[in-house]
Amino acid sequence: MKVKKTPVAAAVSITLLAATFAAHAQQAEPAKKEAAQLEQVVVTGIRASLQTAANIKKNANAVVDAVSAEDIGKLPDSDVGQSLGRIPGISVGRAFGQGATVSIRGSDPQMTYTTLNGQTVASTGWYDQLDIDRSFNYSLLPSELIGGMKVYKSSQADLTEGGIGGTVIVNTRKPLEMPANTGFASIKYGKGTISDAEKEISGLYSFKNDARTFGALIAVGHSDGSYIRRGIEADSRWSSDIAPTAFVQDRKRDAINLSLQAKPVQGLEMGLNILKLKLAADNSNSSDYIFHDANCDKRNTAVKSPWNPDGMCLHSTTTAAKPLMNQFFQNWARAAEMTSDSVTFDGHYQTEGAKFDVVVGNTKADGGTSLTTNYAYGWWDKPAKWQGTIDATGKQIVLSPTSNQSFSAANLPATSSPETWATSRGPNKDQEKFGQLDATFDLAWGALTSFKTGVRLADHTFEKRSYRPVWNATIAPVNTASLYEGQVGVASWEIPRPNIGAMLANTSKNISGWIEDRSAFSELNEKNKAIYGMFEFEAEKIRGNFGLRYISTDVKNTGFAFDGTPLAAGDYAGNENWGRGFAVKKSSYNDVLPSLNIAFDLRSDLILRAAASQAITRPNFVNMFGVSVSGYNDDRVGNETWTLGNVGLKPMKSSQIDLSLEYYYGKGNLISATYFNKDISNFITANVLTNQKVGLVDPKSKVDNWTVQSFVNAGGGRLQGLELQINHALGNGFGVSANYTFTEGTAPASSYADNLGIFTQSSKHNINAVGYYEDQNYSARLAYNWRSKYMIRENSYWYGNRMHDGYGTLDASFGWNITKNLKLSLDVTNLLKKDDIQYGAMDASLPADVLHKDPLKAGFPAWSFSGERTYKIGLSAKF
Repeated sequence: MKVKKTPVAAAVSITLLAATFAAHAQQAEPAKKEAAQLEQVVVTGIRASLQTAANIKKNANAVVDAVSAEDIGKLPDSDVGQSLGRIPGISVGRAFGQGATVSIRGSDPQMTYTTLNGQTVASTGWYDQLDIDRSFNYSLLPSELIGGMKVYKSSQADLTEGGIGGTVIVNTRKPLEMPANTGFASIKYGKGTISDAEKEISGLYSFKNDARTFGALIAVGHSDGSYIRRGIEADSRWSSDIAPTAFVQDRKRDAINLSLQAKPVQGLEMGLNILKLKLAADNSNSSDYIFHDANCDKRNTAVKSPWNPDGMCLHSTTTAAKPLMNQFFQNWARAAEMTSDSVTFDGHYQTEGAKFDVVVGNTKADGGTSLTTNYAYGWWDKPAKWQGTIDATGKQIVLSPTSNQSFSAANLPATSSPETWATSRGPNKDQEKFGQLDATFDLAWGALTSFKTGVRLADHTFEKRSYRPVWNATIAPVNTASLYEGQVGVASWEIPRPNIGAMLANTSKNISGWIEDRSAFSELNEKNKAIYGMFEFEAEKIRGNFGLRYISTDVKNTGFAFDGTPLAAGDYAGNENWGRGFAVKKSSYNDVLPSLNIAFDLRSDLILRAAASQAITRPNFVNMFGVSVSGYNDDRVGNETWTLGNVGLKPMKSSQIDLSLEYYYGKGNLISATYFNKDISNFITANVLTNQKVGLVDPKSKVDNWTVQSFVNAGGGRLQGLELQINHALGNGFGVSANYTFTEGTAPASSYADNLGIFTQSSKHNINAVGYYEDQNYSARLAYNWRSKYMIRENSYWYGNRMHDGYGTLDASFGWNITKNLKLSLDVTNLLKKDDIQYGAMDASLPADVLHKDPLKAGFPAWSFSGERTYKIGLSAKF
């Protein structure tokens, strides 16, 4: 295996350095045996957390990692997703400035199954241009509400199926597990080098009676701020356009958690947990398009298309003597929101030799985009403002203007109206009703110590819809200046900053009603059933569990029928041939999933672990919906796409093994190495046909000519790799914690439009290195995370598939315990202001169509976003 010298070599150096210190510590301290099955980072203090992690890891049976906050509000990072990223083998996908998705050991984030207290969390996105999938958006969760997060890397029979990569269990706090009358309050203020300020407030109060038979807890959190992402995008679907762009999002996040616990009689415990999450995410995206093809002096002639007939422009020089013609300024504004509400009741009854557990609940989410609008201004057949050079020969587009490029709303036309073709609504709903019954029986059958069995039923429904406006007979123009508020930076100049509320309000007042786009409706229902049995065993120097889980799923998709119904007067033109009756498709599948976890205590300080199991990940919703139409009657020709989902898709299935060796020394120090291997079958492959007639004429192109894609199960892939971990305390307040993961993955190239056999969001190298210092009054931590390049795959119409360059962040945190109950903190993220760089990875020989866009080929620097350093100061009190 070849390893690059830079960040990877740094990780090896850190590991060797820590190992050198480790050589001086020879005393192995036996840990107390516990039934806990996790490798946990408990955050009371940095060093104490690592000691606890080592002790619990040593006594675990399964391969499980975790992050927990034993003290309120003390996750390792203020971002929940980023906290998970400190665990070996975990990569966090950051979207719009937050840790949003989790990839485990190089697997696709869709292969990570997230639960709340062991059950499904309903989730929808807020952005209408991204695929609808099964992943959970971690940006919904304030860190103060979380008691801990477990990450199961190996499977076992009592885990709900769904995660080939792994299963994340988010645990909220329970009042009977906390001291009586515990209170917590926190305020934080954050500011970025690009974004506006963000303010946060959170609080918690927990009560329990003297008899410890009843408890109640309430926790709340609120944040309010504006995130700004500044970058350069190369859409190139017009004429080699380069677009300096600013994305602005007004964020308001609210969360409330109510937890009740009761122990009315001996052996009986009952609980009720209510969690309500809301993220208001109205946003704008403003682009200053530069059409530089006319002055191009260097091209990649291997990449040609109807949009770039002479090849992709890589370099241009524009002067006052040779100006460009045409300039375009476009603004998208969206009213976006997502909520997730969960209500769960649990009961537990303990008798001599047996325990019974029941959980019933409901989780539902509403989200999507409630209004999308567009305001655009074009100066056609006139000299453009741009003068300077554009260099797209590297991984980032470099713009070097030779004149002032800034403009304001005063430079725009005096009045404005919304673009009628671009306005829509796209609400989504997600809901699951579930019930689970488990029973555990103590055994005395030699090495067999217990038998656990259970059944789980779940009814899951996801619904997506889209609506088109009915415009007023006359669209009233509005004063352009009222649609903007100040300026926002792009590249090295400034453009008008949209007043998002004003744009949405002006569009709404020109709309008299809405018509459903029947092609966009789809309701997907899954009825899941599972039953399992699992034995736990323990003998001299060996312990573990083994079992089987049987799963069965019935799937039904409901959508409007495409049956040739003539278009009615006043109907939306895109509803031509779409009836008002429903077409229903059904399918089903079942499987048996075995699992085995063994821990061998070779010595008191040396443990060998082995795990083998089979796991599944269900198909993404976007691959199962009936029909999805994109590119219809928009602002360009040739991107019309007709996507046929397949309700009969089978889950992807993995046969996987883990093998690890762990050495413990001193007090909480450890060195470990883990090998993992996953053989995955039933990948989902897209079949693409171009120039197809579907029975719908596009008003823009005037023809019935579509790119049609459908989905089937085909092919298999493999993930294997190595995790290395070391924790070492130096004994004088200083310490180091480091881990490195190498992942080698091969996926069927035919499964992706880019024809690259690479797992989505899979990095070959992943590094975490943390140095820390703490005493009774002060703490400091410097944390570096780096991952090598990885593929991003998103909605083919707007974004598509591209390579993300290697990305590393250096973060710092400082704490001062002013008193026993009052703490001041400072967190700084992305100290080095690392840019976000994405470039085309497809081969130039692939067809020129909407699935294989020019800027996503041959290394073209498609997107880059400026790195932002953020500061957050906080004051917290505990009583």
